[in-house]
Amino acid sequence: MKSEVNEWYSGRNVFVTGASGLMGKVLIEKILYSVPDIGCVYALVRSKRGKTPESRIEDMWKLPLFSRIREEKPHVMKKLIPVSGDIMYDNLGIDPKLLEQICDEVSVVFHFAASLRLEAPLKEGLEMNTRGTMRVVDIAKRIKNLVSFVHLSTAFCYPDYERMAEKVHDPPANPHDVLRAATWLSDEQVKLLTPSILQKHANSYTYSKRLAEAIVKEHYPELPVSVVRPSIVTPSFKEPLQGWVDNLNGPIGLMVGAGKGVIRSMHCIGHYHAEVIPVDIAINAIIVIPYYINSQPERSPEIPVFNLTSGDDRNTTWKEVLDVGKATVRKYPFEGPLWYPGGNIRHNKFIHDLCVLFFHILPAYLIDFLMLIFGQKRFMVRIQKRISVGLEVLQYFTTREWWFDTNNFKALSTILNPTDINTFSMDLKIIEVEPYIENCMVGGKLYCLKEKLENLPKARLQNNILFVVDTLVSAFLFYLLPLYILVSYIEPFRMLLSYGGPFVRYLPLVGKVVFPGA
Repeated sequence: MKSEVNEWYSGRNVFVTGASGLMGKVLIEKILYSVPDIGCVYALVRSKRGKTPESRIEDMWKLPLFSRIREEKPHVMKKLIPVSGDIMYDNLGIDPKLLEQICDEVSVVFHFAASLRLEAPLKEGLEMNTRGTMRVVDIAKRIKNLVSFVHLSTAFCYPDYERMAEKVHDPPANPHDVLRAATWLSDEQVKLLTPSILQKHANSYTYSKRLAEAIVKEHYPELPVSVVRPSIVTPSFKEPLQGWVDNLNGPIGLMVGAGKGVIRSMHCIGHYHAEVIPVDIAINAIIVIPYYINSQPERSPEIPVFNLTSGDDRNTTWKEVLDVGKATVRKYPFEGPLWYPGGNIRHNKFIHDLCVLFFHILPAYLIDFLMLIFGQKRFMVRIQKRISVGLEVLQYFTTREWWFDTNNFKALSTILNPTDINTFSMDLKIIEVEPYIENCMVGGKLYCLKEKLENLPKARLQNNILFVVDTLVSAFLFYLLPLYILVSYIEPFRMLLSYGGPFVRYLPLVGKVVFPGA
């Protein structure tokens, strides 16, 4: 049976912003591999660190992500056309002639470009995520044969709603007014006003993405726009490689930090559900959405919205994720850990803050002090400050429950034939938690840290040594030292321990205090 999705895309040209990001790269790989009859893919890429868009695309082709295309369908690589540009500029900074060509030839737009820095200043988030979206929409208006414009949002941009419906709600303020104000206000003024502007939003990312949704909605039904809202995007489930990931954002960064022994505590409600979605399943849905919308007998009265989340079907908690992660890091330890992997999630914020002080901050200053003594470059305090900021932002998502309607998302599979159901799998229920988390950890090891599985014996030896050191240090700090202080200053306690006989007599520090003549 032929792929109806492939037939629908046949000969169509696609324009993708944010092509160099995780989701952009996975989209490009999947659409070129599984929709081989597509016309071409115009990929908006900006110059970065002295590299041109063309050279960045060349580097991208070398990634393991594209291995199956290189091996099985190398001819489709010619269909990817790099476009030099940036959503921070009018007309996206695209050469006028090339822009005219795009407007003449393209019929599907995937707008992925965004600033993913949750801790970014509000002005940066507004410029990139809100005004940037406005610029892309302005280009979409000029596309002559546009049949679909898919805007990538986030499932967490409505913190003031207990349950997220698949619809665009009114924004907390007029996005145009906010953008005008951000233009003439100084950075310092915006910083001072940020708390009152964000209100229930914990960061600039979710706020600016919410305003961007309102911008997109304004142009429906004039433009065939739609909004997709993935939850926390995690490494790939199956395609094109199990566990593929190219950054340490979100839970994978937390797992790697904990596996390296750097992160020892996180504020998290363990019994709350982990609302995540593998990147390949999210991309499968996004590719199907234009086909799905255009297959409907009539246009929806409201802008189509798809919550790409597990919704009410989820059953995995954050504690389960942590437990499996701990077991996996013992099986596949990271190389050169700072300390033995450990730590835990803590429900109580005060206890968490104490743990951060004793297990994160003080050791960081101690390590930097030792580095100073030995004439080495200090780095640990700087790293811990970055980790603290990242944890603070991530904890916003792990200390509350999130509930989503997913009827539109589930409906995508109902119109697919068996071939497309297999090609564009969107069934989250088939994911087995333990093997998936294990693949995520191994993916972070292989693709982010560039560590090789051949070095596992050495990493396990390092891990075992650190386990012994961690046990000895923990026994001293949390048992022997407090016990020594107690017997040194409290006579009844010293008398009680004197009945311990030989066991107490030979305890380091404590024995000499309880039995001074021994």
